[in-house]
Amino acid sequence: MSWRWILSPLAGLYGGAIALRHLLFDEHILPTYEPRIPTICVGNIAVGGTGKTPMVEYLIRLLRRHGYRVGVLSRGYRRTTRGFLFATAAATADTIGDEPMQIHRKFPDVLVAVCEDRVRGIKHIQNMHTPPDVVLLDDAYQHRHISCGLTILLTAYDRLYVHDHLLPWGSLRDIPYRASKANIVVVTKCPPTMRPIDKRVVDSSLRLATFQHLYFSRVQYAPVPIQGVPLLLTSIARPEYLIEHLRSIEPQTELLTYPDHHRFTPMDITTILERAEHCDCIVTTEKDMQRLAQTDLASRYTKPILPLPIELTVDAEASSLDSDVLAYVSESIHKQRNGAQ
Repeated sequence: MSWRWILSPLAGLYGGAIALRHLLFDEHILPTYEPRIPTICVGNIAVGGTGKTPMVEYLIRLLRRHGYRVGVLSRGYRRTTRGFLFATAAATADTIGDEPMQIHRKFPDVLVAVCEDRVRGIKHIQNMHTPPDVVLLDDAYQHRHISCGLTILLTAYDRLYVHDHLLPWGSLRDIPYRASKANIVVVTKCPPTMRPIDKRVVDSSLRLATFQHLYFSRVQYAPVPIQGVPLLLTSIARPEYLIEHLRSIEPQTELLTYPDHHRFTPMDITTILERAEHCDCIVTTEKDMQRLAQTDLASRYTKPILPLPIELTVDAEASSLDSDVLAYVSESIHKQRNGAQ
């Protein structure tokens, strides 16, 4: 048994404080704002590593494919700025955060904004002269001050929230019963060999309400032109999936990891160059690439630096997930237009 159980009293205190906060919202003592514009919340109740950004990108592709103008609102974790900001041509990972910067570079026609106050941010967006048709709120599941029209909760296959504990005992940052408020639950990072019986076991474990829809997804890595031995450079919450993938391609892959959202210093760059000296390339994540772009690594390293794109793919039920999302957006826009008449 892990030694972390000795932290259970602290987890109990933390859980009590979180439960009190939710009670204040449930009893309408603390205010909640309901946006006029259709809003979809993508989040989790655990700390990092569930695949929120790939899920947001999945939704962007889906909604754009059906002709909707999409906006993304994030808090811009670990940015050096404050307040509401749009992603512009001058934006960097420092000014808006690495994940919003990744989305902005991949989808330049999508409105990307950051604001630590989600209510202020959504009001700013919906009061634009030409607001987007729908806004995706990245990592906003705990933000009770805003009431989203559709909530998508993510939980990793190998760390389901029902088998986890509250911080600091486990990795949950919210009490498990809050999962019952999600419209859609997506189990992420499922193994490729997952069988129907495995899905039934997960379904039974989660015990979702009848109105909640359950889907299963996995990470799909894009092919990269690796030749020789790469140095895998990461600063993400749970790099083990990426490590396993790259070592399945090249068993001799070297590894250099930093904490999640790490801001690379000149000393870090020197360390990276030393470690990569005898490697044939550096492979890193798209998110890490946003922060590395603000360093002189590319000008000092003469070999390839390869970002490894990933996409979220949903199992055979993908058409149902797409239908759930599109139905919500269509109905919300219809109600909005009828209400304006």
